[in-house]
Amino acid sequence: MGRSGRLSRAAQRDRRVGYPMRVTVLLCFCACPDAPTAARIAEALVAERLAACASALPGMRSTYRWQGAVQHADEVLLLIKTSAGRYPALQARLPQLHPYELPELLAVEAGTGLPDYLRWVADATRPD
Repeated sequence: MGRSGRLSRAAQRDRRVGYPMRVTVLLCFCACPDAPTAARIAEALVAERLAACASALPGMRSTYRWQGAVQHADEVLLLIKTSAGRYPALQARLPQLHPYELPELLAVEAGTGLPDYLRWVADATRPD
């Protein structure tokens, strides 16, 4: 709302076409063992409308404690963009797709972003 207490033109349009006043987008991090696994998970999440986009970043070297020992692994990082409303379904689906006993899934709320991009994420993850 502006100083006059009225909604902006964009907010009025968003309300007319069913967008919430504020689109909450999450950026989720998921480490994968290799590029084919990352591609398979990304394809499934986007096809199932659990993610608008998943970007694979190769060349990640992870150091972590697992089963009492320090481990190292070369991995591929998936950056998964989804809406907050679809996160619970993504969280439930990821372990079914992922080969790790305990897959990494961390979600960070995007504090702001290009409004049209945020709306695109919301549209792309809206269930059919």
